[in-house]
Amino acid sequence: MHRTPPTRVSALSLIAVGIAALATVGLVALRPSGPTPTAPALSSFDAIYRARIVERTERTCAGAEEGVKCVETAFRLVEGPDEGTVVRVEHPANSGRVGPLEVGQRVLLGHQPRVQGFEYVLLDPDRRMPLLALAAAFALAVVILGGWRGVFALVGLIATLLVLFLFVVPAIMRGQDPLLVSLVGSVVIAYAALYLSHGFNSRTTIALLGTLGGLGCAALFATVFMALTHITGFASEEALYVSVVGSNIDIRGLILGGMIIGALGAIDDMTVTQASAVWELRAASPQISDRRLLRASMRIGQDHVASTVNTLVLAYAGASLPLFILFVLSEQPTGVVANGEIVATEIVRTLVGSIGLVASVPITTWLAVRTGRTRARHEPLMIPPREPEGEGPEEHPIPEHRRDVWAPWVRSRR
Repeated sequence: MHRTPPTRVSALSLIAVGIAALATVGLVALRPSGPTPTAPALSSFDAIYRARIVERTERTCAGAEEGVKCVETAFRLVEGPDEGTVVRVEHPANSGRVGPLEVGQRVLLGHQPRVQGFEYVLLDPDRRMPLLALAAAFALAVVILGGWRGVFALVGLIATLLVLFLFVVPAIMRGQDPLLVSLVGSVVIAYAALYLSHGFNSRTTIALLGTLGGLGCAALFATVFMALTHITGFASEEALYVSVVGSNIDIRGLILGGMIIGALGAIDDMTVTQASAVWELRAASPQISDRRLLRASMRIGQDHVASTVNTLVLAYAGASLPLFILFVLSEQPTGVVANGEIVATEIVRTLVGSIGLVASVPITTWLAVRTGRTRARHEPLMIPPREPEGEGPEEHPIPEHRRDVWAPWVRSRR
């Protein structure tokens, strides 16, 4: 009995299933287990309560020289054991903490009952409602523009957050290798985000494999150049604190894992767009050769890479802009500034992500071109209807199941 050989689509699907199985094994092997590590509290407050500003008075600071102004702000607590009580807090008038505050505004107060005279301390304006409103506006915009695909994209975003907060962070806190945890978590995120947002089809599978290929390149370069540049991960205050309270955490591996997770977002955007470009070019010109399709698709990929790499650099530069200003004010040579571990870490992070981005383009394009040709052989050629042009013989529609046979003859007659 003759058997049809497996298509490339089936082969890629089997590869995707195999990688998913390995990721599942990784999830089980690296799953967070045991008690949660404890650490000293980040603040001395017993609790944080909401309050509303009911009065704001500017006057001379108590015990200070004449002309030194302070702002006394009265807060009415809206929750907590002292709900309804009015407490007063004094700050210098030039303090940035009280500058933007107005009567009627909601704030957060830290409660420290053991400190007499300073039981309540002003922390921040209560920004939670504006942030929730912004998140709702974002979700609404995604759903209006994307429809059901937008809904599934939001589900994929939620899945991403769940993987980060239920697997990646707890596993690292319990002493698992941050690099392995980040790689497994990134693979799981890629599967959830891509298949939920774009559906279970061969195009998504190609984008997924291209994403994993680019991610592997980024992981390789990150590992090599973290070693070559001797980045320890102890340049930031956050890393120093984590190293103190979490003795089992590999700080260098934590920075490395962060680079991999950070590169994932840009890479999957690139691969989805690239796979879609190949599909649309193939649909617009079914008879195009693989070589011409590859060239045309790579030209699209080159434009996308150029813009996306710039986006990565701007994103990291924007996040580190205050740091850049401090280095400029220090009047140090550029080479000395770049040699500092904080700046060097950001340089490695940016370039590693860009390398993974660039590597994902040819991988995705080649897979899409090869798989698209196999797919096209099994799909009938759809011939658009002709408009009548004056007198002539009556045209009869070709049955759809025979269009692939009659297509060359029809084109030659036209």
